[in-house]
Amino acid sequence: MNIISNFQTNFQTISKINLLNLNLQKMRGFLINIEEKPFRANQIMHWIYHYFCDDFSKMSNLSTKLKEKLKKYSIIYSPKFIKKKKSIDGTIKWSFLTNKKYVETIYIPEKHRTTICVSSQVGCALKCDFCYTGKMGFKKNLQVFEIVGQLWNLMKLAYDKKNRIKKITNIVFMGMGEPLLNFKNVTIALDIILNKYGFNFSKYKVTLSTAGIVPIIDKLSKVQDIKIAISLHASNDQIRSKLMPINKKYNIKSVLQSANNYLKNSKANKGKITIEYVMLNNINDSLKDAKELVTILKNIPSKVNLIPWNCFPNSMYKSSTKKNIFCFSDFLTKKGIFNSIRKNRGKDITAACGQLNNNIKI
Repeated sequence: MNIISNFQTNFQTISKINLLNLNLQKMRGFLINIEEKPFRANQIMHWIYHYFCDDFSKMSNLSTKLKEKLKKYSIIYSPKFIKKKKSIDGTIKWSFLTNKKYVETIYIPEKHRTTICVSSQVGCALKCDFCYTGKMGFKKNLQVFEIVGQLWNLMKLAYDKKNRIKKITNIVFMGMGEPLLNFKNVTIALDIILNKYGFNFSKYKVTLSTAGIVPIIDKLSKVQDIKIAISLHASNDQIRSKLMPINKKYNIKSVLQSANNYLKNSKANKGKITIEYVMLNNINDSLKDAKELVTILKNIPSKVNLIPWNCFPNSMYKSSTKKNIFCFSDFLTKKGIFNSIRKNRGKDITAACGQLNNNIKI
């Protein structure tokens, strides 16, 4: 039995290949399997990710024979957004269904850039105490097409000038889930995002946020150079372990060392790792905490993003006062640590940092 016969036999028992699951390398392998030239992958991906085309018949530079094969063996399918909420500040929360759970994607327009906050899992296994997504528990890893599809849908809307969606300039993996615990699918999605035949984003415009899964940060450094942000949220292990159970396995020292190692081989981070620090009233926002943070970051080139905590139901926490946040920030600045205070966007539609939890059963 030849390659194409084998391929046809396989399709008797499995569904068609969703091309949104394939990076360039996998797309070339798929084409070889159906006895087509692998360079056609460049053209197909260009149609999908530059023109947002999901109709093979409209791919005008492909042969009729190839189009027929593509229709027979493959599809271009992305999850469809079925819910939309718009904030008074212009932020939009879009939701799609998978496993009878809503997954949320956040569109954040600003004057000089527009950011998409992407989810990588349904729920999250890390159970950070200050995060609403963590209260869901872990449900499933999103497949590549579900990760890529979030971008594809919004960028398709922006491509059509009739929609009032601005061109996407930045991507952050800061939505639902811990991206590094869905390593395989997230790195394939990143391949598509960064590839010139894919979305063609600059590595300087893509950020992955992690709670600090040390061995996988080390693994990521071998396969991908993107900006990373470390969710630290405390300046000592005692507080961090209460807030983030993962710290009992990977403590602050090991996480920062791993981030520093990543930084040494990264151009995307421009010599500094982003440290994310949620501001919790009377928990981690004292001058003592600020001093400890300066000490632990002494040998780590970094910039600190201070995040006022966003409320969610039945939580014991409160956000630090504006006075405490500014005092904390001023102290870091005086000690030579660059920092900024994050603007909380979309709070009125529960779209702000730490608020994603659309745990609705259908």
